[in-house]
Amino acid sequence: MSLPMNLNSSRSLLAVRGLKVHFPIEEGIVFKRKVGAVRAVDGVDLEIQKGQTLGLVGESGCGKSTTARAIAQLIPPNEGEVVMDGVDLTKASTRELLAARMNIQMVFQDPYASLNPRMTAGDIIAEPLRVFINRKLLTMTKTELRDQVDSLMERVGLSPSFRNRYPHEFSGGQRQRIGVARALALHPKIILADEPVSALDVSIQSQILNLLMDLQDEFDLTYLFIAHDLAVIRHISDKVAVMYLGRIVEVANSDELYARPLHPYTEALLSAVPIPDPQVEAQRKRIILSGDVPSPDVERRGCYFYDRCPKRMDVCKTSIPQLTEVAPNHQVACYLHFEPEPVPERP
Repeated sequence: MSLPMNLNSSRSLLAVRGLKVHFPIEEGIVFKRKVGAVRAVDGVDLEIQKGQTLGLVGESGCGKSTTARAIAQLIPPNEGEVVMDGVDLTKASTRELLAARMNIQMVFQDPYASLNPRMTAGDIIAEPLRVFINRKLLTMTKTELRDQVDSLMERVGLSPSFRNRYPHEFSGGQRQRIGVARALALHPKIILADEPVSALDVSIQSQILNLLMDLQDEFDLTYLFIAHDLAVIRHISDKVAVMYLGRIVEVANSDELYARPLHPYTEALLSAVPIPDPQVEAQRKRIILSGDVPSPDVERRGCYFYDRCPKRMDVCKTSIPQLTEVAPNHQVACYLHFEPEPVPERP
């Protein structure tokens, strides 16, 4: 018997329920009409507890970044709730949302595009503080602001003497450190890290990952960490959510997920991760998925993974499996592990 997924934990800092982000497809030059929609995020449920790092993993284009931006309300969702500290951000007033932004910040993927080339490093880090000072939500003198910027630069491994340099004068790793310092400026409760190391060299990736983990302990941070690299996710995450075509297909503690994946898509992803042992690697069975990722502009009646699943059943074609707890702290959306609910007969 399957158990319902619990999104009402009293320890939850952030709970996402039924989140949907659909981008309209339009025809016409003057008189545009909607002819469809790209279902970038199509019913996502997530829960992040205080002090936890939730890793969100999946193929490129599955909706990970759109999910993060919708959580931060940078993209307005079509449906769903984003509840943080008891406040639904999708229904919050302008002032409530502004206050919430102090507690939820982002580190973006591209350290070259996410920094304003016309602003110095010091101004970039100070910008969030100035926004809230101008809104009368923070009080800080110019000296205090400068000291805070210097302190943040030192904490992320940059010399305060670099405060007057422009982004083009920094390396990719240094630029990402500026992005991390900017995210820390308001002392948020949660940081949404959108593939923060994917654009960096491998040697620099480990430095940024270790920095983020050190900052988490020091500032009591909670992370939603997005990546497509399963090795990176395993290194930094306490809990992992696997995403496919706009939906979450499996959620479990990191060690549990890597040791006992339940969804066929998760099994395929993990089978592609190399193991640094030639003998073990030679004996592994690689799962090769057939076909390509389907287009997200098609509405589906059944499991979103049906077309590529090597273990599909007839019921998977006509019924969408919901994320269900099948073991303690392990949820999966797959009928291989629980019975589908009976369809009520029509009168």
